[in-house]
Amino acid sequence: MFEYSNWAVLTVSFVVVLSLALSSVALCSVLHLVNAKWRFEVRQIVTSLYALFPLAFIMLIILLIGGEHTFPWWPHPGDHHDAHMPGWYHPSWLVTREIAGMIFMMGLYWEFIQRQKVCDRSPEDAAKFHTIATWIPFCFVLYSTMIAWDFEMTLVPAWHSAIYGLQQFVSNFGMFLAFLVIWLSALSNKNVLKKAIPDYIYNYLAQMMLAFTLLWIYSHYAQYLTIWYGNLPEETGRVFAMQDGDYTFIWWSVLALKFVIPFSVFAFPGPRHNVTIIKAVASGIIVGTLFERYVWIGGMEGVGAYPIVATIVIGGVVAAIGYILVRMQMQRMQLIKG
Repeated sequence: MFEYSNWAVLTVSFVVVLSLALSSVALCSVLHLVNAKWRFEVRQIVTSLYALFPLAFIMLIILLIGGEHTFPWWPHPGDHHDAHMPGWYHPSWLVTREIAGMIFMMGLYWEFIQRQKVCDRSPEDAAKFHTIATWIPFCFVLYSTMIAWDFEMTLVPAWHSAIYGLQQFVSNFGMFLAFLVIWLSALSNKNVLKKAIPDYIYNYLAQMMLAFTLLWIYSHYAQYLTIWYGNLPEETGRVFAMQDGDYTFIWWSVLALKFVIPFSVFAFPGPRHNVTIIKAVASGIIVGTLFERYVWIGGMEGVGAYPIVATIVIGGVVAAIGYILVRMQMQRMQLIKG
């Protein structure tokens, strides 16, 4: 039960749930700032994912209580003076920044959602909403970087990458866009939405997925090339272990699912207008991101069996709870029938 691979599945589930909650409001903020007209079609549905924050907070507490089961460096925090960020490896500091950071983001996002509800009421309300919208991207990047460092990059104290935070939250935001495609399509097919989603929304999301696919492969290649060219053992060890160890299959699957297939399909305009093709590519991006998150968290040493049972049980429970929370939120917001 307390094997690291099982805790790694819980960590991956936490990162995914948190990323969906974080990306939801971040998307609405960016669409507002660039004055995208289609934001009015999706912003209420998208912000209903805020309901995932309580689940993410509970999972965070469990992972922090797990201590050494979640963070391999936990039992010996004073032994990492030679690490890239030695001050980062203190349990009390970790707990403080993680809890305080999530509470801050929950409060900021809640304020954004409340301002969004009344932004059309008066010029003053519109100005206040715009002000808080400008803060969302900055806080999203800073907080997401901290999450990337704490739950992935610094799991191996000797390993670091200056671009890893960017790579991680760009990857997760691309997964969120793919999830949004599947989610909106499922709601539309079941005819449960009070206001239907126009088909052109999927084209916009496909274009964004293509953009984030390119941004992800850029950050991935920039990181990999730098590490490979430097050929320093403390940097290459972790990457080559994931690439050539027990998780070779999912390592290379990530590249296929998150770059080769999305780019090959979405580079042409036709598939970007076909909802069925968009959903197929989006499903691959989601699977690829789950593979990516696990190989960086659970496969950091390149050895270990695939935790299939833990993935089914933990992933299933988390998905069921998340579904219930979001559905209840959509009912409170009167977005769905019944």
